[in-house]
Amino acid sequence: MRITDVVLPTRDLDATERFYRDRLEVPATRSGARLTVEIGASRLLFEQGDYAGSQHLAITIPTGSFADAKAWIATRAALLRDEAGADEFETSPAWNGRSVYFDGPDGQVLELIERRDLDKRMPAPFGPRGLLCISEVGIAVPDVPEAVERLRGRGVPPYGNPPGTAFAAVGDIHGLLILVAAGRAWMPTTDRRAQSAPITVRAEGVRRTPLAPDAALEPAS
Repeated sequence: MRITDVVLPTRDLDATERFYRDRLEVPATRSGARLTVEIGASRLLFEQGDYAGSQHLAITIPTGSFADAKAWIATRAALLRDEAGADEFETSPAWNGRSVYFDGPDGQVLELIERRDLDKRMPAPFGPRGLLCISEVGIAVPDVPEAVERLRGRGVPPYGNPPGTAFAAVGDIHGLLILVAAGRAWMPTTDRRAQSAPITVRAEGVRRTPLAPDAALEPAS
């Protein structure tokens, strides 16, 4: 499930543009009230709008680049830590990955994730070209198990660990929807919480599936 586009709101279009253009050094193009940001093979389409809570996005990085990627992002954004002070995180064995989280614009919880089962490498030093794609999009849904079953019925299976009542990942190693109950904190924070927001995720090889009153998965155009 390769994610091609994510349409989502931002409360501060100017700050979002500066962050992606100046800190991550990726292409960011403004057109009226919409900002288009290119992250490798994916695009983020930000629209000015109000919403509650925080949003979560993860970016896949090449296998073997984790240490360089962490050092690179640490010079551009504040790393997010858990209550024990850790700032890098092994995934469960089923995911076979490693992550570092960082502070994004407008309260976003952003993540660089090395997925060891993807055989994609790049020579050092790490830079913007190492941001391969958006591979996770967090979405608050009214009923996590019901959303999982709806997606399963449309050919998008659960991924990794068994789905829970407040958290589930669906998709595959290339692209995942992280479905959570409203009010759940985004890892590794305790205060940045998911809330309903207008989000559209477009991906290859999927069927249109409503996920919440204002959120949906759609086929790539």
